[in-house]
Amino acid sequence: MKWLVFALRNVLRNRRRSLTALLITAIGTAAVLVGGGFALFTYDSLREVSARDSGHVVVGARDFFTGDEDVPMQNGLGGAAALQAELAALPGVRAVLPRIEFSGLISNGDKSAVFVGRGVVAQTDFRVRGVQTGFVAGEPFDAGASLPEIAIGKDLARIMKANVGSGLTLLSTTTEGNLNAVDVVVRGIVSVGVPEIDRRLVIADIGAVQKLLLTDKVSTLSLYLSDMEQSDAVAGSLAATHPQIAVRTWLDLASFYQAVRALYNRIFGMLGGIILVIVLFAMVNTLGMAVAERTREIGTLRAIGTRPDEIVRNFVLEAAVIGGGGALAGMAIAGAVTIALLFAGIQMPPPPGRSTGYPLLVNFSAVLYAATGAAVIAASALAAWWVSAKAARRPITEALAHV
Repeated sequence: MKWLVFALRNVLRNRRRSLTALLITAIGTAAVLVGGGFALFTYDSLREVSARDSGHVVVGARDFFTGDEDVPMQNGLGGAAALQAELAALPGVRAVLPRIEFSGLISNGDKSAVFVGRGVVAQTDFRVRGVQTGFVAGEPFDAGASLPEIAIGKDLARIMKANVGSGLTLLSTTTEGNLNAVDVVVRGIVSVGVPEIDRRLVIADIGAVQKLLLTDKVSTLSLYLSDMEQSDAVAGSLAATHPQIAVRTWLDLASFYQAVRALYNRIFGMLGGIILVIVLFAMVNTLGMAVAERTREIGTLRAIGTRPDEIVRNFVLEAAVIGGGGALAGMAIAGAVTIALLFAGIQMPPPPGRSTGYPLLVNFSAVLYAATGAAVIAASALAAWWVSAKAARRPITEALAHV
């Protein structure tokens, strides 16, 4: 403890220089924590979006994820009702939702457009997806309507000049390779925030889609778990007990999430590295000047029996005091920014390929704070060792004669 007291006193011998180094360290620490917290917020948001969209675990026929289809539902999952009931009984499973992926033409009588459709369980699917499928107009459709009801993307609604209550026709190829059509009513107009999807999206009741395609199969069964972290365990268990089906986790299907995470890891990793280098050189400058000014003091200490490693230790402790103080100040700044952003309501602009922005928020992570603080202190200690090691080993007479 006494050595820390000595180190603190030495730091206070030149308050202006020490304060400058501390401020540089604090700003660098805060920048790393705010940038890293923003990356963590982005990761968590994309994880949630990806998992809600696909389900935590997705089950399909053996060739569904890797094979090509000559006709619709060629790689569909048969016996889905019995498998759905079995999976729903598993511990930790909140819901099992069947889905059908299909495509075709949508017409208003005067013009037609290509659509990419999704057959879902009415109401339940919209509830599970939450705000991800936002209704611009109308509301979720019911399965028991006399005429099948659908929800369509807002840009597709504009192209088809359709409003809530408009009648349209869906035309698709059946599992036998023939054409089939069904009249539907628009119950809702939605947006998922991606213009290319909003231009093609049709969401319909899964029963109506099966009648349109003339099949009793489904494309996939999506399992929603109570704990997302159990996705790998549940997927592994299902793959072992049901070798006849293909099993994927949300992460296997979340290519956008994986790409963004890889990009942000590189960006913020480089940012952190640059800031640590800045901290390192700031400490080198501060302690280098201190060592130069105290060379005769070092010679005096050596003359009365102080070992070189003890002198180096003193400078390292001084650097640790400055680095630790700067790290704590940076953590306080980052914490204040994190709290302020919760109430500021700042919106980020839409990312490329999307039409809606998202809130600017920063996540708090104890691990990130601890790792950043340790890295800053280590960089400061390294700088102190670098500039003091040579001075501590100078001949005593040369150090005492230094001017």
